Amino acid sequence: MTIALIDYGAGNLHSVHNALRKAGAQDVAITADADLVARADRIVLPGVGAFRACRDALVAIPGMVEAMGEAVNQRGTPFLGVCVGMQLLADAGEEFGRHDGLGWIPGTVRLVERADPAIKIPHMGWNDVTLTGAAGLLEPGEAYFLHSYHFEAADPAHVAAVTDHGGPLVAAVARDTIIGCQFHPEKSQRYGLSFLARFLDWRP
Repeated sequence: MTIALIDYGAGNLHSVHNALRKAGAQDVAITADADLVARADRIVLPGVGAFRACRDALVAIPGMVEAMGEAVNQRGTPFLGVCVGMQLLADAGEEFGRHDGLGWIPGTVRLVERADPAIKIPHMGWNDVTLTGAAGLLEPGEAYFLHSYHFEAADPAHVAAVTDHGGPLVAAVARDTIIGCQFHPEKSQRYGLSFLARFLDWRP
């Protein structure tokens, strides 16, 4: 089974690669090759940084967005988006202006609002992951977060889990063969490795 870990210069690729291997993956290809992504059995899109920069870097790879879309939305290839890789699933992001996302899960990525002055932005560190529906790939537990923007899903049915940081924030979204997590599984120790192992075994 080939796992395509997309290299678009916007993620901590080696940490995610190592976590996938520890979770049981045998063949993880760090790649910017759209043809390889189109043929992969699993696709993982990491992401660290600003929404616009990540989107522009992804779009700049010839054929990559099209290959991802065909694999995931037409053939049902299991897909995992991590942090900004999850946020890119939205219709748009509002970091440094409004910019289009992939539009795979309706919603908008917005700045975390500081309703309580004691709440620090970015949301950084360990926090609870609370399920909002059937467990699926996720389990309740604690994961590591680092973000200032959050995914506001248009349809609550797409919210798989939330966390609390001065109010509920989306911790994970899911639709069909797509799952995205705002937390970093590669930094979430046993919880993160267990989640990645379930993703590798997923037969949606």
